[in-house]
Amino acid sequence: MNFSAVNKKANRVFLLPAIAIIVLSLVQCTPKHQVASSFKAGTTADDPNKGLKDYYKSYFPIGVAVNTAALHGPDSALIVKEFNSVTAENDMKMGPIHPSENVYNWKNADDIVDFATSHHIKIRGHNLCWHNQEAAWMFKGADGEPVTKELLLKRLKDHIFAVAGRYKGKIYAWDVVNEAVDDSNDTTQIYRKSNWYNICNGPDFIEAAFRYAHEADPQAKLYYNDYNSEHPVKREKIYKLLKKLVEDHVPIDGVGMQAHWKLNEPSPGELRKALDEVTSLGLKVQFTELDITIRLPQLNPAPGATTTPVPDPGYTPELEAKQIAQYKMAFDIFRQYKKFITNVTFWNVSDRYSWLDQRGGGLMGGAAAGGNTTRMVKKAYPLLFDENRQRKKAYWSVVGF
Repeated sequence: MNFSAVNKKANRVFLLPAIAIIVLSLVQCTPKHQVASSFKAGTTADDPNKGLKDYYKSYFPIGVAVNTAALHGPDSALIVKEFNSVTAENDMKMGPIHPSENVYNWKNADDIVDFATSHHIKIRGHNLCWHNQEAAWMFKGADGEPVTKELLLKRLKDHIFAVAGRYKGKIYAWDVVNEAVDDSNDTTQIYRKSNWYNICNGPDFIEAAFRYAHEADPQAKLYYNDYNSEHPVKREKIYKLLKKLVEDHVPIDGVGMQAHWKLNEPSPGELRKALDEVTSLGLKVQFTELDITIRLPQLNPAPGATTTPVPDPGYTPELEAKQIAQYKMAFDIFRQYKKFITNVTFWNVSDRYSWLDQRGGGLMGGAAAGGNTTRMVKKAYPLLFDENRQRKKAYWSVVGF
């Protein structure tokens, strides 16, 4: 008998169960978040070579708002992997790009366009006419008095021809007019009383801007862009504006619904109603500035009232679960309306930086990156990537179909 062979066999018999126990214990000790992050929810294992753009290849482009810092730091690789569309967060808005009559700041906008074209990424232009981050010089004459309607529209045309003309053939879609609809519950007041509206004594600047943009770049798709598009009162105001533009044969291709949303807004019914109304006019839809804050709006106290600061709970499991559910609801509906939706763009790359962090994390709507604020920084955690640029569980609720 070969005792050496018997001993080796016996060792293997005793070792195998021990190895199995060790392996099992390692599996059981693996953090749950690591297991979850390795798989698409309810489907097959994650393909490390895929990004959001790949999961939605059969549906619509997936975009992100960027600044120049994002293009030259750690965010750049994430942008290239996950997205196939970009929007300039601030650098194409009228004030930053055209601060005085004969001065244009092209550097940052050019940088974004060059980055996108070099990586074969589509570009959305944002925006050509807005009441916020506007160029103040446009509204005043040499005497400091308000300009005439005729001069204002000429300046608007010159601006649009310069900006849209410079990027002709490179920018495939423009937010032509941004947030021109009144945000109050006054159903009789359709339009925002902006400098544009007041000097033009009405909404004529809206139609003019679309016609100028079409002349400057006939191939670009032209969008009207606004927030709270799903709220019933404002939704109907936006619909009336769009219906008028369509009936007047204004060159408009679609509507940008900004989608600065909350954990409980909009409801599925509100979102579907907004989509149905827009598409009934033969218009396309882009969700242009998507983020879902975990924060409630910061309320202004009554004069003389005192308030006690509410402790910041952080990104709790309960808030995370609600955000996951809201993202899933939204993208389930987006896919159902895929023949009408031509882009979904997130407003910023990851939770490391969001414009909402500077607004108490809870304000919805206009002025996305529309100027500095003195409000206390309170993280909003509104995106699909965490502060370390890793995919959150909400990511898998979006791609796990």
